[in-house]
Amino acid sequence: MKALPVAGKFASILFGSLLLVACSGNETNDSAAAEAAAAEAAAAEQLAAENAAKEAQAQAEATAAAAAAEQQQLQEAAMSAGTVFYFDFDSSSLTDAARTAVDAHIALLLANDESVRLEGHTDERGTREYNLALGERRANAVRDYMVANGVPSYRIEGISYGEENPMAFGSGEANWSKNRRVELK
Repeated sequence: MKALPVAGKFASILFGSLLLVACSGNETNDSAAAEAAAAEAAAAEQLAAENAAKEAQAQAEATAAAAAAEQQQLQEAAMSAGTVFYFDFDSSSLTDAARTAVDAHIALLLANDESVRLEGHTDERGTREYNLALGERRANAVRDYMVANGVPSYRIEGISYGEENPMAFGSGEANWSKNRRVELK
């Protein structure tokens, strides 16, 4: 093997050095491009997460608004049904009209976590003890109907006033029929 002249050695070294610099430059360009791509992907991922969070918040707000509207409708239906449920003479059985009114309040109670008090009343006929017991049976009839339709019993309090708190004063069926009631408070 012949020895290369100095110029040839120098040319070989120079060529090798340029090749190394060129290769290392590609690695730098490749790693810079990879870093840029990674940064771009991270930015896109962050933007997607922000958009998903905004969408979830908008959906939660829409759901809350719908729930509030439904609650308002139930409240209006319950109030239009009334909070007084009337009974027949000497009876603690719910009438069809009373059942319909109680159903509106049941729907409202199932949509919230409020508690209610049921106050049983009677007309003036009968003894005081009998009327207290009848008022209690009437309050219990409404409570039992509510419980049977899904309202938890711990949210319902019943009390009897008997004939002590009349809605209408005087004798006669017109007044007595107004006093045979359960009031929802």
